[in-house]
Amino acid sequence: MTENDKEPTMSDQIELVGDGDGIAVIGAPSAVEQFLRTEGLGDTGSPAVSDLPLTTLGSLGQITAAGMASSGKWVQLTDESAAIAKKFGLTKNLQTGLSMGMAKAADGKFVANLQFASVGSMLNPTTIASIGTMMNQMALQKSIDRLGEYLEVIDEKVEDVLRNQQDAVLADMIGVDFVIEDAMTGRTSAGRVDEVTWSKVQGTSATLARTQAYALRQLDGLAQKLEKKMKLGELADATEAIEPKVREWLAVIAHCLQLQDTLDVLELDRVLDAAPKDATQKRLALKAIRENRIERIAGTTSQLIERMDAAVSRANSKVLLQPIPARAVVRASNEVGAVVGMFHERIGVGQGHKGTDAKRWLQAVGEFRDRAVEESSEGLDAAKAFGSSAIGRARLATGKIAADIAERALRERDGGERRLPEKREGGE
Repeated sequence: MTENDKEPTMSDQIELVGDGDGIAVIGAPSAVEQFLRTEGLGDTGSPAVSDLPLTTLGSLGQITAAGMASSGKWVQLTDESAAIAKKFGLTKNLQTGLSMGMAKAADGKFVANLQFASVGSMLNPTTIASIGTMMNQMALQKSIDRLGEYLEVIDEKVEDVLRNQQDAVLADMIGVDFVIEDAMTGRTSAGRVDEVTWSKVQGTSATLARTQAYALRQLDGLAQKLEKKMKLGELADATEAIEPKVREWLAVIAHCLQLQDTLDVLELDRVLDAAPKDATQKRLALKAIRENRIERIAGTTSQLIERMDAAVSRANSKVLLQPIPARAVVRASNEVGAVVGMFHERIGVGQGHKGTDAKRWLQAVGEFRDRAVEESSEGLDAAKAFGSSAIGRARLATGKIAADIAERALRERDGGERRLPEKREGGE
């Protein structure tokens, strides 16, 4: 038997576990590192790769059937890591929600272990549940980090936003922040979440939900203001006033999400410590709750964008008569869209918001002319009458150059038959 034909050993094999948010790679340290490299998933120094703290599960003998020295790496979900499930034929367990499979090294590459169906996992059920819980915690930590980056990017600290707020709901959120921060400090120090620590934070979820609902109502109220009938100038003032308020309330919601994710991390730790057999059920329940939470937030913020887009459409339809306020509406709406789009990216529900261009005055003139010509002779007469009025508005809004352009457009539309009054000497 040649070296290449030798039977694979336990050190040649790795276990793969996927949960939809990432992939866990478990096996001998050298095999894990080799797998990450050969599959293009990065290495230990990559920001998408984190250590899986298997030592917290007890002795290494609980990790593998052979008791071999094992390590684990968690890889954040990307296009490359998502392809792993298909390539290695991971099988999803409906009870745990986890996809699992094994791979073995062969000729410098890894291939799916076709014996997986008969051999089964190297991990026992309790360990599988614990690893799934750890993977969920890592995904939550990535979310916490992304939201922190979002708050830094928009240069909006929640303490600054709420400094002058007198509302008790928002003040309560600040208190919860301190309680959860203390609990995380204790977790880091002790390596676990004991009963006393958990008793201090377990009632804070209601406060966070109340604060989040309050902030969402504020955003909804801002959106509803845009639906009220108002003049275009008033609409311009309203949209410009909304942008900083949207930024502030999104900061509050982002911080609530951070705290809720952190609270989930603590709760999962508590379950692992007190009742590991319940870890899978708790993980799936918290994941469903979080998905509903994100869905509610995305629904409210998306409605805000829809109403802003409607304001833009209205402004562009009025640009011929009121170009300055129309542009103000479009500019403010795009600023709000950019802020909300960035927020959506951070919570994983979109790819940002594409801004709308303000319609140019001459474009509006041309569109009105074309529409009138297409309709009828009556429409053409209306276009002529409207064009005369537009000339006067153009002189006021954009000065002599815009007026001259409009005059030439009308002259072309009339086939040169319309004669404009000759200017007197001295420009009168």
